[in-house]
Amino acid sequence: MKQHMLIKNLVLTALFIALGLVFPSLFHVFGAGTVFLPMHIPVLLCGFVCGPLFGAVCGLIVPLLSSLTTGMPVFFPTGVAMMAELCTYGALTGLFYKRWNVYFSLIGAMLGGRVVSGIANTLLYTIAAKPYGFSVFLTSAFVTALPGIVIQLIAVPAVILILQKARLIAGPNRLTPASHS
Repeated sequence: MKQHMLIKNLVLTALFIALGLVFPSLFHVFGAGTVFLPMHIPVLLCGFVCGPLFGAVCGLIVPLLSSLTTGMPVFFPTGVAMMAELCTYGALTGLFYKRWNVYFSLIGAMLGGRVVSGIANTLLYTIAAKPYGFSVFLTSAFVTALPGIVIQLIAVPAVILILQKARLIAGPNRLTPASHS
C-alpha cells in the first residue's frame, strides 16, 4: 500500500511539474505571466494533493526546468528566488493542509512563500549588485501579482473542493495519501 501511494504521488508530482511548465508558456504568449502567476497554481495544488515533500520538490523543479528550457525566468537571480518561493508554497500547503482547511492553508502558504521570496530576492539581488528594496518587494509580491493572487484564491480552493467531493482526496485532519509524505 505504501509503495502504491509513493508511485501515485510521484506520477501526480510529474503531472504538476508538466502543468507548471505549460501554464506559463500559455500565459506568456499573451504577456500575462508575471501578472497571473501561472507557475504557482500547479505547485500549490501539488502540495495539497501530494503533501509537503512532493510539493516542495515540485516547487524547486518547476522554475529550474522552466529557466533551463525556456529562459523564463532568468536563472539568476529571479529563477533561484522563485525556486525558494515555490518550494515554500509546495511545502507549506502540504504541511498546513494536515491541520487547517484549504483557505487557511492556501493563505498561510502564500504569505510564507512571499516572505521567503523577499528574503531570497534581498540576498540574491545584493549578490548581483542590483537594487532591491522593500517597496520593490511589496510592488512585485502584492501589487503586480494581485490578479494572480485573486486567481489562486479562487481556482486552487475550487479544484481542491472538487477533488474532495469526487473523493479523490480527503480534507484536512484526515489520514490521506498526502499525509504520508
